[in-house]
Amino acid sequence: MERWDLYTANREKTGRSMLRGEPMPAGYYRLVVGIWVMNTQGQILLTLRHPQKEVYPNTWENSGGAAQMGESSHQAAARELREETGIAAAEQELQYMGTVVRESSDGLDGCFVDTYLLHRDIKLSEIQLQEGETVDARWVTPQELDELCRQGAVAKPVAERWKQFKEKILREGMS
Repeated sequence: MERWDLYTANREKTGRSMLRGEPMPAGYYRLVVGIWVMNTQGQILLTLRHPQKEVYPNTWENSGGAAQMGESSHQAAARELREETGIAAAEQELQYMGTVVRESSDGLDGCFVDTYLLHRDIKLSEIQLQEGETVDARWVTPQELDELCRQGAVAKPVAERWKQFKEKILREGMS
């Protein structure tokens, strides 16, 4: 079972932790990471959430998830990317894009969401989907991703982060 570090609103570790599935204590936050993968054609890698997922089933997303107890943000990003896609990336390859603070709402815990960008060319046939997490993968152009977001086909928090970081991701991804 996963155990997560708990943070204050100022992103200071409290020394407390919680098990995945337990209710988040009021006033605490956890650390979550999201990784956008962009190839040399300027396409973004998306994975499709498993239809059995409790939250946002059958929606497209970028790789990501919660940092486990004791993990740094970069460590969590490298692990989540590898678990969900089979893509192995060194921590220094993950380019930090920024952090969004998500307050508790809509049944989601409060958390710090650190966003990363990885430049990588990889064939879809080489993607290793994580059983129980993802069921498909595809490369999309930024315009196609915008359209998927408009259609509601992208998990809502992922669509919101894409909107927030799109310009920076595209600028950094093309440089």
